[in-house]
Order: sequence, then C-alpha cells, then structure tokens
Amino acid sequence: MAFTDDKWAVRFFTLWAGQALSLLGSQLVQFAIIWHLTTATNSATTLAITSMMGLLPGVLLSPFIGTWVDRGNRKQLLIAADSIVAITTLILALLFAFNVDRVWHIYAALFIRAVAGGFHQSAFGASVVLLVPKEQLTRIQGFNQALYGGLNIISAPLGAYLLAGMPLQGILLIDVTTALIAVTILFFIHIPQPERKEQTQNTFWQDFAAGFRYIIAWRGLVILLGLVMVINFFFTATEPLTPLLIMNQFKGDAQSLGLWLALFAVGNLLGGLILGAWGGFKRKVATAQLGLILTGLSAVIVGVVPPELFWLGLTANAAMGLFLPIING
Repeated sequence: MAFTDDKWAVRFFTLWAGQALSLLGSQLVQFAIIWHLTTATNSATTLAITSMMGLLPGVLLSPFIGTWVDRGNRKQLLIAADSIVAITTLILALLFAFNVDRVWHIYAALFIRAVAGGFHQSAFGASVVLLVPKEQLTRIQGFNQALYGGLNIISAPLGAYLLAGMPLQGILLIDVTTALIAVTILFFIHIPQPERKEQTQNTFWQDFAAGFRYIIAWRGLVILLGLVMVINFFFTATEPLTPLLIMNQFKGDAQSLGLWLALFAVGNLLGGLILGAWGGFKRKVATAQLGLILTGLSAVIVGVVPPELFWLGLTANAAMGLFLPIING
C-alpha cells in the first residue's frame, strides 16, 4: 500500500502547499520576463523564441520524461527539478543585478527551467496517486484544479504590481526562495515508490516502446491527438504575441497585461465549473465542437477589435478562457 495510516492528508497538503508556493514564484518570473522582453525589444520574433524555449522541451521530451519518472525515484526527481530551477534562476538574477544579461541568457534559462519543470510535473502527478487514498483522488484533483486556476488569476496582476516597484532580479529571487522552500519540505516528506515486479527485466527503451505501441493501437486516440496537435499549434502561435497586442494595439502597460491574463484565467475557472455542473451534451464530440466554434469566434473579436474598445477585447479574451475547458473537458 502507498499509505498505512490516517496522516496522509497532513503529508500530502504539506507537500502540496510547498509546490503551490513554488508554482506561484515560477509564474511571477514568467510574467516578469515576458514583459521585460516586450518593453526592451518590442520584437515578435524574440517573444516567439522565448515561448518556444518554454514549450520545446515538453514537445520533444515528454514521452521520455514519463518513462524516466516511472522508473526513477519520484522524491529525488522532485528535489532535483526544484533545485535546478532555483540554481538557474539565481544565476539569471545575478546576471541582471550586474547588468551583464543578454537575451540568449534568458532563452537558455527558460529552456533549462522548462526541462526541469517537465520532470517536476510528471513526478508530482505520479506521486499523487501513491500519497492519496483512491477514494480521495477526485477531491484532490479538484483541489489541484482550484490551485492552478487561482494562481493563474493572481499571478499576472501580482507580477505587474511587483514590477512597478521592484527590479527584475528581485522577482527572480522570489522564485529562488519559493523553490528552496519546496525543496526543504520535500526532504521531510516520504513519497512511496510503485511496485514494479518486472523492473529488472525491462529496459528504458522497452518501457518507452510499450507506451508508444499502446497509443498507436488505439485509432481513436491517434485521431484525437492529431486534432489537438493542430488546434494547439495555431492557438499557441498567438500566445507569444499577446504582450505586443497589449502594448502596441491597445497602448497598455504591465497592469493592462496582468488584467488581460487574469480575466482569461477567471474565464477558464468559470468554464470548468460550468462543465462540471452541466456535464456537456450526451454526444461529447458535440460539446467539444460547440466549444471550438465559440472559442474561434471569440478569437476573431480579439483580432479585429479597435484600440479604443479595450474592454471588448478583455471580454472576448475572457470568453476564450471560458470556452477552452468546454473543449478540453
């Protein structure tokens, strides 16, 4: 058994609190760096490359990370991931403090943070099912969704507020501190390992190939993954341009961007609640199609709204956040 007493909640929520604090620090850094690059370069190419540095590790390494986490020690992987994030961010903060930072330093730091984040996300997700009783997993998933939704709402406005009175290296040091707190908590939490009777018989590549064959054999899953890939490709391409949209089209500042992102997160949270209460149509594909159509219409409004109607852009952007859970759910 992964747990043998009634103290699982204390262990899990202690770990959960540390990880939530670390996640908030990471989101503050993400916002601060994006706005810094927006004002310093006003370059769509720079923002696109920045976004790619954060996304590319997940695209290229996710299948390998999942197999590695299944075979490795989850606690050690979490400690290593948080430590690498802290060290990388500390180095970047020192570069800014001594005014020797370059854009490529940010690219490299974001890439390393994304790799560590991929291991962290996979290891934490795999640990939850071993720390929490099976009958409590649904409730815990609800807590996790509330955590991500809540942090997405407050992180952008908080990042904008901090930028108004703090240098970028100060915000980076906040992330270093929260990561170190998460690491410290991990040293005192026992995370059980899954039982693997055949662990010594399978190599890393055998485990990887088994997972790949499982996906290929499921024709419907392959089609669904292909559709999701195409949709995400086009929507992800617009994300790096959001700061430029705010600054150049709407003549906004960091507070405007923070409000834009926060309202999107509010819409996302409300969309999840609506789907949870409604459950969708009987034909699930019809629910997803409705969400896609409404999301597309909202995106068109965001693209054509004139600068003086910023409030309409905010509303359409919040609507996009509202409809995305309808698709993903």
